[in-house]
Amino acid sequence: MTTLAAPPARSRHWRRYPASTFYLFAAPWILGFLALTIIPLGWALVISLTNFDGMAPGYRFIGLKNYVELFTDYPQALRSLWQTVLYTAAVVPLSVAGGLGLAILVNRRIRAVGLIRAIFFLPSVVPVVATAIMWRLVLNPDAGMLNGILDLVGLPSSISWLIDPYAFYSLLMVSLWGLGGGMVIILAALQDVPGELNEAAVLDGANGWQTIRHVTIPMISPVLYFQVVTGVIGALQVLVQPMLLAQTSSIATAASVPPSTHLYMVQVYEKFFTNNRFGFGSAMLWVFFVVIMLITLALQRSSRRWVHYQASTNED
Repeated sequence: MTTLAAPPARSRHWRRYPASTFYLFAAPWILGFLALTIIPLGWALVISLTNFDGMAPGYRFIGLKNYVELFTDYPQALRSLWQTVLYTAAVVPLSVAGGLGLAILVNRRIRAVGLIRAIFFLPSVVPVVATAIMWRLVLNPDAGMLNGILDLVGLPSSISWLIDPYAFYSLLMVSLWGLGGGMVIILAALQDVPGELNEAAVLDGANGWQTIRHVTIPMISPVLYFQVVTGVIGALQVLVQPMLLAQTSSIATAASVPPSTHLYMVQVYEKFFTNNRFGFGSAMLWVFFVVIMLITLALQRSSRRWVHYQASTNED
């Protein structure tokens, strides 16, 4: 007859108060989540049901009038939402694929690999505002470096990169400038892939692309899923880059943003700070919140088909 060994005294001590220990360590995050997320969300919902203009204290309750106006009398919102979806559909796959390609490149045993990784990662630590201003100088149609390079190689060099029809592609280029952040995360996942799997694939006759497709990508699919979800949420909320890339001689406003880069958040900014319609802007944000939630849930549901999690072999 076998007898089970008693758990160590330390383990029994920690199991005695599992819930209280969890809440003690999670309390700062829970309080911050309530104060900085839940309460502002609830207040924005209340404001969206009023005609509040951000200044006058005497606003009144108007029910769902802002939401009705948004869906019936404001086609610019739907156009900007469609433009935002197009931008997200373009930038997220490019950024994830680019980060994966860079990670595979710097995961090799090559000379000065640490320096190469640092060079690729460096743009991602530059503030977004500084990056946008730098690219605005590079893309300047009169004295920008890009048109200067095109002129040196004999190509057309009088391209206005900051207005349509090139403004959308310029925004994509600026958005992809910080690929290094994603590269670092994917690189960490790549270094956890067992080398035996790649060696077995090579012995079975797989070439480099087949090894990446059938071994590497499935093994790091949870990290790629994380990159896709955070990338989609971030791309849908882009505001600073379109505003700062607008070609204007004065301070950029929502009205100076080209139609192709007039994304949804730019439209919301215009309603809040140009038209002083805080109630209507809050309604726009709540509709956008629901859209982002639905897209995130759809990604979560689709992940069952292409994200592979390793089963834990630890037995406590």
